[in-house]
Amino acid sequence: MSNKCFWLRCEKKPFEHRAALTPTTAGKLIEAGFKIYVERDEQRIFDDSEYDAVGCELVENDSWPSAPTNIPIIGLKELPVSTAPLSHTHVQFAHCYKQQAGWSSVLARFYRGNGTLYDLEFLNDVKGRRIAAFGFHAGFAGAAAGALAYAAQKNGGKIGRLEPYPNEQAMVTDVKEKLGGGATNVKALIIGALGRCGRGAVDLFKKIGLDEDNIVKWDLDETAKGGPFQEILDVDIFVNCIYLTTRIPPFLTEEQIGSGGKTRRLRVVVDVSCDTTNPNNPIPIYSVNTTFPEPTVAVAVGPGNPPLEVISIDHLPTLLPREASEQFSADLLPSLLEFPDREDARVWADAKKLFVEKLAEAAKVEKL
Repeated sequence: MSNKCFWLRCEKKPFEHRAALTPTTAGKLIEAGFKIYVERDEQRIFDDSEYDAVGCELVENDSWPSAPTNIPIIGLKELPVSTAPLSHTHVQFAHCYKQQAGWSSVLARFYRGNGTLYDLEFLNDVKGRRIAAFGFHAGFAGAAAGALAYAAQKNGGKIGRLEPYPNEQAMVTDVKEKLGGGATNVKALIIGALGRCGRGAVDLFKKIGLDEDNIVKWDLDETAKGGPFQEILDVDIFVNCIYLTTRIPPFLTEEQIGSGGKTRRLRVVVDVSCDTTNPNNPIPIYSVNTTFPEPTVAVAVGPGNPPLEVISIDHLPTLLPREASEQFSADLLPSLLEFPDREDARVWADAKKLFVEKLAEAAKVEKL
């Protein structure tokens, strides 16, 4: 067996259609001498036959637990909740380094199994910037979902189940249609507008027809004074795209919403950052993650006041699964080519060092 290999596991999160390795990227790894195992997966946007065509070895769905422990397992979203020890090396988003709900239990599985986690969120270049991220497509899809929810609300209804789009243009066309052909009178505020996620949100709003003056772009300078911000109540759609690292004053509060009464313009909040269970969540007006079947959660606003809904879906890019996966996987490829033969490569070495630090923190909490 080649010592250069990856095992692409299926995604167990409902409605997750993306893939960490696309057939395109898998093919390039194979050309570089890697062996790629791919679990069969009907949920994935890429057909099994597309992987077979580039030389991947197809294996049974969700069979990675029985794979040799020297084969790194690569996926996207977190594994299902379990106490089973993890003895493999996993490359994935684990959502456990910022003390999210259940964080120490997740890391305890690696401790007990002597496995290793390389968290995709924390693979950084020399400038500390993530080498691969879904940010742009998260912002783009989040803004689209927000516009759809706003359109449904203005028509006296509620947004229904969200389904993936075959491509960006299909999404833009659908949103414009739902808005009655355009959105020239809709006003949106994006916080974190200069980042990848924020740029995606701005791009979507431009493409569905918002006037330039109605796309309010905020970043560090505009939020430096500290929230809550009255300006958020004065737009139709608010999209949060920040990358939270420390506690900051909340952008929006329940008290602020209540005081806005009938004059409040805000109708939809899209929390793309989705730090729902983070104790430092800057939008403490909701407490649950929403889903594609049920995209919004209502905020208590008091009798007689206009409705307010929050979208807090934590895997929005899967609304554009093929495009988002291709972009992410292509950005990840140069670092994948250095692994596992060059596990000492800086990106991987730094990620492992962080894992060891977080593992020690979890061991104290879990009394391991």
